[in-house]
Amino acid sequence: MENETKKGKQKIEMKWIESERAYSEFLKKKNTLFWDANKFATQTGANVGVMLFSPSGKPFSYGSTSIEEIIDTFLKVKQEDRKRDYAEGKSNERKKRILMHKIMHPGSEILSDKHMEEQKLALMLQVQKNKRQTQSAILTEHLKFDLNVAPKPEE
Repeated sequence: MENETKKGKQKIEMKWIESERAYSEFLKKKNTLFWDANKFATQTGANVGVMLFSPSGKPFSYGSTSIEEIIDTFLKVKQEDRKRDYAEGKSNERKKRILMHKIMHPGSEILSDKHMEEQKLALMLQVQKNKRQTQSAILTEHLKFDLNVAPKPEE
């Protein structure tokens, strides 16, 4: 008994079910998903909505209130976020840059857009300089190679 190994939770390979049971499996998983959504909504007080389509295209939905109300609220909040971001002049690129900076340099000051542009320009100039130097070095090597393999003059 002491040397017995326990399997515990194992990873289940996700794969498409190709049989007559596929629809009954879909219904079981759908019911489990909706039950979990209901449990989550009950325990947290959150408005929860789940929408899915069966393999045949039939729609199913669950909402802790009405699914339409949840969708309307979601779309309204997203639209307000976009309007606010537009009014504040924030773009998705800027948001990503700020988030990455916070992750990579926690506690440090976030650089202004002007400073970032100056840094980008300096990096681009450095890259162009390195590219020219590399091309020059390659041409020099080609010339050396060409001179070394030139045929010897006949006597």
